[in-house]
Amino acid sequence: MSRETVERLESEIQQSSGDLRRLREQMSSVLVGQEELRDGLLRALLCDGHVLIEGVPGLAKTLAARTLSDCLDASFTRIQFTPDLLPADLTGTMVFQPDSGTFTTRRGPVFSQMILADEINRAPAKVQSALLEAMQESQVTIGGKSHPLPRPFFVMATQNPIEQEGTYPLPEAQVDRFLLKLLVDYPTADQEKEILSRMGGHSPPAAEKVLPPEKILELQLLTDRVVVEESLVDYMVRLVEATRYPAAAGLAELDELISYGASPRATLA
Repeated sequence: MSRETVERLESEIQQSSGDLRRLREQMSSVLVGQEELRDGLLRALLCDGHVLIEGVPGLAKTLAARTLSDCLDASFTRIQFTPDLLPADLTGTMVFQPDSGTFTTRRGPVFSQMILADEINRAPAKVQSALLEAMQESQVTIGGKSHPLPRPFFVMATQNPIEQEGTYPLPEAQVDRFLLKLLVDYPTADQEKEILSRMGGHSPPAAEKVLPPEKILELQLLTDRVVVEESLVDYMVRLVEATRYPAAAGLAELDELISYGASPRATLA
């Protein structure tokens, strides 16, 4: 890579860092604390991945997803996963029109840029699989025809760790489709007081638009251009290899604790 190319890339990264800083500040004007949740959402979005958010109810998981979409002026859909949900309720279906005697395509709620899959483990495996297929392929097939999903396409799925009755836990192979799993914890006492101050009135704060969705696509392309040193690549490969063959990495005591090692998808992540 030439010096001119490196300097141009550094300039673009510096400018984009300012955009991301404003985005973080605007999200923090609504969210109290939850820095790891906020930054995890942004990291996954920049890497064109998806996140699984785990935490008890009431910890601002939905608010974080809504605030991020507001900051990007992106289309947002919240889908409440329930046991009676069907794949077509998610992706859409063909609807018969009696007046013309033809079928038309009715797109489902998955055709949005920001998707909040609330309590994803409440729906059966076939519904979970329909969403995960959309995440993997960035398209949905309805009536034998493929329909591309809007870009950027970002799925934020939540699950409650303390109530497992009547749920359908995600299989390990499906959890692997998420770039990050974010654990949301309780706020501190000071943060709790700030939450009361911000949200206890009739006019809670609202996020302002910071970046258009098109800018996120540019940032995703810029992220792909960031130079990664060969030593870091070697470290990532050795780290994943250690999950597969702990004894060879000098971690024989972990051998019986690991059922399956990480896949190449983990290395890419």
